[in-house]
Amino acid sequence: MQLEFLGTGAGVPARYRNVTSIALRLLEELNSVWLFDAGEGTQHQMLRSTIRPRKVDKIFITHLHGDHIFGLPGLLSSRSFQGGQTPLDVYGPRGIKNYIETSLRLSQSHLTYRINFHELPDAGGLVFENEKFKVTALPLDHKILSFGYRIVEKDHEGELLVDKLKTLGVPAGPLYGQLKRGNDVTMPDGLVILAADVVGTPKQGRIVTILGDTRKTANIVPLAQDASVLVHESTYGKGEGKLARAYMHSTSMQAAEMAQTANVGRLFLTHISARYAGRQANELAYQAQSTFLNTRVVNDFDVFEIPMGPQTNSKPIKLTPVDDTDE
Repeated sequence: MQLEFLGTGAGVPARYRNVTSIALRLLEELNSVWLFDAGEGTQHQMLRSTIRPRKVDKIFITHLHGDHIFGLPGLLSSRSFQGGQTPLDVYGPRGIKNYIETSLRLSQSHLTYRINFHELPDAGGLVFENEKFKVTALPLDHKILSFGYRIVEKDHEGELLVDKLKTLGVPAGPLYGQLKRGNDVTMPDGLVILAADVVGTPKQGRIVTILGDTRKTANIVPLAQDASVLVHESTYGKGEGKLARAYMHSTSMQAAEMAQTANVGRLFLTHISARYAGRQANELAYQAQSTFLNTRVVNDFDVFEIPMGPQTNSKPIKLTPVDDTDE
C-alpha cells in the first residue's frame, strides 16, 4: 500500500505544485489504484509517474471546487483511449454525476467503459466495503460540502506456523488449508491439532485518512482516529488562524493539533498555497512538528510506503522509491 501525491497545491496550478490529486496504490492488495480528487492536469502528472489511467478503478471526490475536479473529463477520456474497459466507480457529493455527464456530453466524448456513480448523502456514512477494505466519509467545514474519507484495511489473517506443524508431524497439503481456515484437525494417531495453536496472531490492517478542504472541525477526529496516515490540508501557516477561518481552510498548526488528538502515526500536509514556495513550504512542517513530530509537507510525485503494524509519532517519515514494473 502506497500513497502517491500527483498534485499538492491549492487553488491554481503553480510552477512546482499542481492542484490536488492523490493516488492510493493498492497493487499488491487489489491490483488497482484509487484516486482521491483530480484537479486540472492530473493526467499530465500521471505521465510523469508509473500510474496508468486504466489501473484506476475508483475515484473519490472530496468536493466540487475546480482545483479538485477540473481534471476529470480529460482523465476519463484518456482512460478510454488507452484501452480501459473495466467499469469505473466515482464517489462524491451530489452534483458530481451531472458535472461529469455534462462535460462528456458537450464534448461528445464516448467512453469504452461504464461509470457507476455514487453520490453521497450530505451526512456521509459508509461509502464502500469489500472483503479487504472499508471506506467511510464524513462532512467537513468548507465553503461547499466537502468530505473526508477514512480507508480501513481489514485485519490480515495470522500466518500458518509451518515450523510448528512440521514438528507435530502434520504433512503439507490439504490439512494446512483446513487449519488456516480455522478448522481443527485430527491426525491418524488420534492427536488433535487445534487451529488456534498453529495460526499466528492476526495483523492489524492499516488506516488512511484523506481530507478535503476544511476548517478545523470535530468530524476530523473520528475520521482520523488511530490512522496510520492522515493527509490534511495546510493552506495557511502559523499565526494565520484568522485568515484560515475566514477562507474556510486550515493552518499547519491546526492540522498538527488534529493529528495529536486523533493519535495518528504520520501527518502529511498538502494543499499548499503558492505563497509558500521552496523552503518556505518546509516551514509549515517545522511549525507543525512542535506539536506533532512526524509531520511532512508533501511535494508532487512523493511516494510513501504505508507499513503494516501500529505507527508511532516518534518514527521519521521516509520516502519510498517506486517500482515501475508493477504497472
